[in-house]
Amino acid sequence: MIKSDKKIRELNEILNKDNNIVITEAIEVLRNEKPFEGAVGLLTAYYDKTDDFSIRKTIASFFDDLKDQSVCHEVIEEIRKHWSSDTIGMLVSSCWQSGLNYSDYSFDLAKVFLTGDYVTAIECLTVIEESVHELSKVRKDEIIKMLEENPIPLINEKKALTQELILILER
Repeated sequence: MIKSDKKIRELNEILNKDNNIVITEAIEVLRNEKPFEGAVGLLTAYYDKTDDFSIRKTIASFFDDLKDQSVCHEVIEEIRKHWSSDTIGMLVSSCWQSGLNYSDYSFDLAKVFLTGDYVTAIECLTVIEESVHELSKVRKDEIIKMLEENPIPLINEKKALTQELILILER
């Protein structure tokens, strides 16, 4: 991933124009460029603030199609922030849609599993399940311990998901 203050400024200016055609074109151009630091954050912030379905879909597709492993850290940094549940859900979904390896971030995803809504929890479970073979026994045990120490209320629909995630980690 490259660092480019110029590219960040240019993308920020485009997003601030609120011109859907220009924004969509800029996002499409980003797909073919080498990723640069800050683009993930700007696009996430824009996704979170806009209610334009077309732009949200374009941004989500961009995240789903990420192919550079170096971008994972930025995606997780955005997931750690206090965005709307829709935005967090889109980011977590992109983790498994992109096919990138998020095993180093399984603990973070387990935290989101606990705090997120039901749909986001399913997305987190999917990402963790896909990378479980990459996790050490120690890491799996740390995640299981966190899940058991932060129990989901009995009536919560995520209880069965939590039990399923623990079973996946115990395999």
